[in-house]
Amino acid sequence: MQAVLLLAGKSTRTYPLTVNKPKPLLKVANKTILEHNLEQLQNLVKEVILVVGFKKELIKEKIGNKFGKLQIKYVKQKSPKGTGHAIMLVQPYLKNKFIVLNGDDFFSKKDLKNCMKHDYCILVNNVKDLSRFGKVILKNNNVVEIKEKVKGKDLANRGVYVLDKSIFTYKLKKSVRNEYEILDYIKYLAKDGKKVNYAKIQDYIFSISYPWNLLEANEFFVGKIKTKILGKVEKGATLKDSVIIGKNSLVKAGSYIEGPVVIGDNCVIGPNCFIRSGTSIGNNSKIGNAVEVKNSIIGDNTCIGHLSYIGDSIIGDNVNLGAGTITANLRHDDANIKSPVKRELINTNRRKLGAIIGDNVHTGIHTSIYPGRKIWPNKTTLPGEIVKKDIGGW
Repeated sequence: MQAVLLLAGKSTRTYPLTVNKPKPLLKVANKTILEHNLEQLQNLVKEVILVVGFKKELIKEKIGNKFGKLQIKYVKQKSPKGTGHAIMLVQPYLKNKFIVLNGDDFFSKKDLKNCMKHDYCILVNNVKDLSRFGKVILKNNNVVEIKEKVKGKDLANRGVYVLDKSIFTYKLKKSVRNEYEILDYIKYLAKDGKKVNYAKIQDYIFSISYPWNLLEANEFFVGKIKTKILGKVEKGATLKDSVIIGKNSLVKAGSYIEGPVVIGDNCVIGPNCFIRSGTSIGNNSKIGNAVEVKNSIIGDNTCIGHLSYIGDSIIGDNVNLGAGTITANLRHDDANIKSPVKRELINTNRRKLGAIIGDNVHTGIHTSIYPGRKIWPNKTTLPGEIVKKDIGGW
C-alpha cells in the first residue's frame, strides 16, 4: 500500500510563520508536522508520494528520498488546482490501494491503521463548529457525500481518505471555487454503489489552521515525552519532571527547567534562566541569563537575550530577541485574545497568547509586545518600542 501526502499549498492563515516556509515544516516538540506524519506511516506503507509545490526545495532538503523504512517520491503540483488535481497528478505512480493525508494536520498511527482496514474510508469525528470542516453525510451508515461551508455541529471530515485506482474512471469537474475536489471522488463512489466507510478518531488529531493551534499540539506532544539527556547539565542546574536535552546542548548552572520541556541539539541554556512546562526549543538556539520562557515554541538558530520573558508565544527561526524583550500574554480584562487574519479579527479562544514572530526578526532591547501580536519575517523593532499592532502583514 502507498500513501499520498498533500503538501503543495501555500498557507496564508498561518502567517507570519509560513510566509517563506511550507506549513508542513512547522514544528512542535522540535519535530515538523511532516516528520511526525511520516513516523506514523512507518510499517503501514512502504512508499510515500509527497505532492509538493510552494517552497518544494525546503521539503526535499529536509526529508530527502528516504525516511526510515519509507521510500519517498516527489510529484510537483505547479498551480493550486485543488486536492482532486493533486490526486490526478500522482495517478501514474499508484499501484492500487492508497491512503491520502492532508499534510497540514497531525494524525496518529492508530487512526490511520483503522482507516486502512476498509476498501474505501474517511477519517471523521464530531465537532462543535463545522465551519472549518466538511460535514459528512451518511445513508445506511455509509458515507454518501461531504458538504463544505456548513454551520453547526456534526460529524466532520478530517482529511484522510483510503481509495484505490478505480476512482480514476470518474472524471472530476471543477467546483464553484474553480478547483478539482477529492471530495467528489467520495460522492461518485457512493453513487456507483460502492461502500464508503468512516472511522472515528480514537487517538488524536490536531488541525493547524492558525498559528496558535501549534501551541495546543505542542502542549500535547511535549506532555508525552520521557526524560532523555544527550547533552551536558552543569552542577547547580535543576531539571524537574520530563525533560529532553539534545546532543551537544549545554544547560548552565542556575537554570531551572520545569518539565515537560524539549530542548534541541547544540543549544546553550542559561545561566540562571527559568524554562517552564510546555516549552519546545529548536536546534542551535540560545536562552540567555535570567530569561523566562513559558509554554512556548522557539525555533532553530534563535537567541533570546537576557532579562526577557516569552510566554505562550511562537518564535520563528534565526530570530534575535534583544535583552529585556517582554511578550505580554494576558489582557487586563481577562477576555479571549483576538488576532487579525487576512484583515479579519479572529477569536483565538485563548485567554493567554503571547507574540507570534516570523523568521529572521530582530527586536531592540526593552521591546514590549502586546498579547497576540504578530511580527512578520525580517522585521525589526527599535529599542524600547511598544508593539501595539502587528508589524508587517496584509
